[in-house]
Amino acid sequence: MAVHLTGNAGLYHVARELSRRGWHVMPTVRNARGADLYAASAGERVVLPIQSKALTKRVPVPLGTNLQALRSQWWVVTINALSDRPTCFVLTLDEVREGAHRGVNEAGKISYWLQPKVYALEEYHEAWERLGDPAALDTD
Repeated sequence: MAVHLTGNAGLYHVARELSRRGWHVMPTVRNARGADLYAASAGERVVLPIQSKALTKRVPVPLGTNLQALRSQWWVVTINALSDRPTCFVLTLDEVREGAHRGVNEAGKISYWLQPKVYALEEYHEAWERLGDPAALDTD
């Protein structure tokens, strides 16, 4: 299957999970810089930018060549995105940056990866509560 189908499957799974928990979800234009989707509380007092990374299996997540270019405050890594039972891990941007592995290829090009041993932890596993309760976030 094409890579973009994996990405779409993961993105819409994340949107479904957020919607089930009371968030209003707005996907962005695919391949645009920044967040892949925004989750807003009903009163729009809280809007969370979320980066979605979808994988067909438990493998490293590519992060690019510059960790400072990573933007979205929240990251959701979905493994087994094309299966009937995808699994999500919810991390903050700081956790992604802190856990990033630096690699150098034969040509000397630097790239960063998030290894499964860093993202596939129990504390992040289906940890949607880390985003907060959208109903409670709209109260004064």
